[in-house]
Parts: sequence; C-alpha cells; structure tokens
Amino acid sequence: MIKAFVKEVLAEDVGRGDLYALISKPIAAHARIIAKSSGVFSGQVYADALAELEDFEIVWHIQDGEAFESKKLLAEIKGSSHTLLKIERTLLNMVLHASSISTYTNSFVTIIKPYGTKLLDTRKTRPKLRVFEKYATRLGGAVNHRLGLDDCLMLKDTHLKTIDDIFSFMKEARKQIPFTSKIEIEAETFEQAKTFMKAGADIVMCDNMTPDELSVVVKYKKENHPDILLEASGNISLETIESYAKTGVDAISSGALIHQSTWIDMSMKMD
Repeated sequence: MIKAFVKEVLAEDVGRGDLYALISKPIAAHARIIAKSSGVFSGQVYADALAELEDFEIVWHIQDGEAFESKKLLAEIKGSSHTLLKIERTLLNMVLHASSISTYTNSFVTIIKPYGTKLLDTRKTRPKLRVFEKYATRLGGAVNHRLGLDDCLMLKDTHLKTIDDIFSFMKEARKQIPFTSKIEIEAETFEQAKTFMKAGADIVMCDNMTPDELSVVVKYKKENHPDILLEASGNISLETIESYAKTGVDAISSGALIHQSTWIDMSMKMD
C-alpha cells in the first residue's frame, strides 16, 4: 500500500518526465534535508519507499516520532543528480505533510498527558490520504480512532434519526456485527448518554458538551456503568482541551489534528 501510494505521488509531480533531465548529464550527487523549524518527525517509511522505488540512498539522522529543533540535519541522500532533483519535491511534501500533523498532534498530547486521557483522531481526513494522515497522528502521540465504517459500528445523530427503538436496534446489532466489533453511540445530552449506556453501548461519544456537562456524564458513568468508555468530541481546541481532560473522560477526539495543522519548514540542500 505504501509503495503504491508513493508511486502515485511521484507520478503526479513528474508527469511525462522531468524536462531538466533532457538538458544536462547526470552526475553523482549528495544532498541534505535540513529542518528550518522545530517539530516531531514523521514520513520516514514513505521516504524509504521512495528511495527503493527510485534507487537512491537515504542516511537518516532522525527516526519517526522523534522531536527535532530548527537547523537539525534530518537526513543525507545520495544518488544520481537527475534522481535527486526529480524526487526532491515529492520527498519533501511527504515528510513535511506528515511531520506537520505529528507536530500539531503532539501539542495536544503534551497538554492532556498528565490526566491520562487518550487523544483520538477522526475520519476527517483528506480523500485518499487517510492511512497516511492517521500514521502521522499516531507518531505525534495520538491513538487512531476507526479507519472506516467496517471496524466499529458508530451511531451518530444522523443514524439515530433512522432508529425508532435503540434497545431493539442494539439487540439486532449484536447478532449481526462481528463479535469483536464495538458499538459507539453519539450523545448530545446527559439524558441521551444515560439511555445509550443502558442500551449497552461500548463507547458513548459526548458531542459538543461543555466540560461541566461532561463532568456530570463522567460521574454517572463511574457510578453506574464503569466498564463503558466515554469519548468527548466537538470543536475542542488547544485552548480548551485541558478543561475536557480534567473531567476524567477516557478519550478526546479531534479532527483538528489533521485539518487544522499548518506546515512546518524544512528544505533540501544540494552539496
């Protein structure tokens, strides 16, 4: 899957061929990837797949998931000048994109770590980039939420509009879905959360609740359904996430890890 993805990304940039290669002869070349801002690195496995595909060498001075500072030498690459110039933007785009998501994710993780709360990503990913972007959140310290509709039955507000009796639905669901699959239900109020716990949800997502409202749900859950997991979600930001973690909720999910991350800076320098 990684090799096929990398091949597509490179083809997007190269098109019918690098015009530079029509003009000059290839020579042995050496280049360095240098950080121009601090962050958390990711994208190594994708860069390695590109190196294998295009037959050049990467010597890493950092590993996936490690933090780095500005001016850090991240990697050295060796190969034909034609090859290094052809892959430059593809290589940088992949590690920049992934590292930017990992860096932003880690800023959330750092805030909530003292409370033991898990940080989850969401399915709000760019089309065709879900595996790539969730790989980046994981390296930033998050835990992956479901990858798709097939690995957890999640009932959101839109689903609930089609269900007349949640208790009957849950009985049928347990017969139909795989034994190992969990059921998560989205609740917007305390009363909904109580109902869904009683109906047998494995996870209740408390959506768009305030920290005070969430605290009430957490207290009820601990006293009545201690085995059920609670997830907080809905417009949670760097500025507010600590107040949610303080409630004792099991996990907090945020699409912002991906869609609100901004690119850090790194560049390739040819020696």
